[in-house]
Amino acid sequence: MSFIATYRKPKVFGLTVLAALVLGAVAGFVAKQAELSWLVTTLKQIGSTFTSLLQFTVIPLVFTAIVVGITSLSRLGGSRTAARLGGKTLLWFATTSLIAVLIGIGVSALINPGRGVQVTPSEASVERLAARATGSWSQLLESLIPTNLFTAFTEGEVLQVVFVSILIGFAAYALGERAKPFVDLTRSAFDLIQKIVGWVVLLAPIGVFGLLGNAFATYGNSFVRPLASLLVAVYVGCALVLFVVYPVLLKVVGKVSPLVFFSKAWTAIQFAFVSRSSGATLPLSRQTAANLGVSSDYASFAVPLGTTTKMDGCAAVYPAVATIFIANLFGVELSVLQYAGIVAVSVFGALATAGTTGWFTMLTLTLSAIDMPAEVIATGVAVVYAIDPILDMMRTATNVAGQIAVPVLVARGEGLIDDEVLNAPSTPPLIGGEPETEKERTPVPA
Repeated sequence: MSFIATYRKPKVFGLTVLAALVLGAVAGFVAKQAELSWLVTTLKQIGSTFTSLLQFTVIPLVFTAIVVGITSLSRLGGSRTAARLGGKTLLWFATTSLIAVLIGIGVSALINPGRGVQVTPSEASVERLAARATGSWSQLLESLIPTNLFTAFTEGEVLQVVFVSILIGFAAYALGERAKPFVDLTRSAFDLIQKIVGWVVLLAPIGVFGLLGNAFATYGNSFVRPLASLLVAVYVGCALVLFVVYPVLLKVVGKVSPLVFFSKAWTAIQFAFVSRSSGATLPLSRQTAANLGVSSDYASFAVPLGTTTKMDGCAAVYPAVATIFIANLFGVELSVLQYAGIVAVSVFGALATAGTTGWFTMLTLTLSAIDMPAEVIATGVAVVYAIDPILDMMRTATNVAGQIAVPVLVARGEGLIDDEVLNAPSTPPLIGGEPETEKERTPVPA
């Protein structure tokens, strides 16, 4: 077996990533202590390059995946079937978000993140973020519809791309055979993007080395210690959702063993943790859902939709914990109505999480919705911004687990799970593997 084939095995890849995490932390710590500016610059360049490679694939991946996913629903039945599947999927998205935000609030009540922590960000940080800390429902609605079709793509407005993708997808679905050339072209483009993402994924250990190394070189011990309570609260909240809520729902509703789920989903969850990108993990997530017995056609619709709108880590647990943290930091006592506002934004504002800055949008939207002063919003966000990379790892892992789990729950209720595939020996997708073949897309008999 060749080195590349061995490297692409999930276990080997996972060990490589783990080694990169350790080496990156060591390199960053040494660079800070010895004041090696050249090493700091190198680590920063490696990390930023890897991040750029991931980000440039997100827009085309989201567009093609959603269009292909919606048009694939035609294989599952008529328009009523598609509407029912879409409605049930969104309902489960909202239900698990409600559970997640309540867990975030509960964990925060126990840990009280921010009590006694006094961190004053630089004036430059406050000024830089103040201009962005203006999330509101009206702005969200205004930013949803692009004034120009092409600027949504060229300017990286992922939320607008999602809106356009859904419109085009359902238009192609309605046109049927007349839209077949466009659908075939989009499907081919989707496979091409998946292939490119596969190549980028293979570079994850190098990227992780640079990202974590730069974090430690920049912040040193202060990367963790001043905000330890926030870190603990976010990780505990996300862990409860990831390792308690999803397994219980899968066992009770989906009739799926949690051990089977994690044995097949762990590769995607692990890559989401180190890459911090639901979009880049999409090909792995989609294939994992299929490996869990979910009809490939339904998985092609639900997983891409979840990748842009289903984020229990970024849109539910984290905004709740971070909002309470910022309130504690400034000595603000939240009222019952403000807690209700946190819950409402998490359940109904998930659409605002589309893209790579979803956590920022949701946090500022939540803080604005409970009527926090602009100065508090800007300063609070500047504080949590400093340690966002390490928070984002657990948030994204939780997001991806939910994006795989919900399609399993819906598919079970709709008879779209093949138990033979579900209970087959665990065969997690190869890292950087080939896109699915047309044969693999054949719908599973109900």
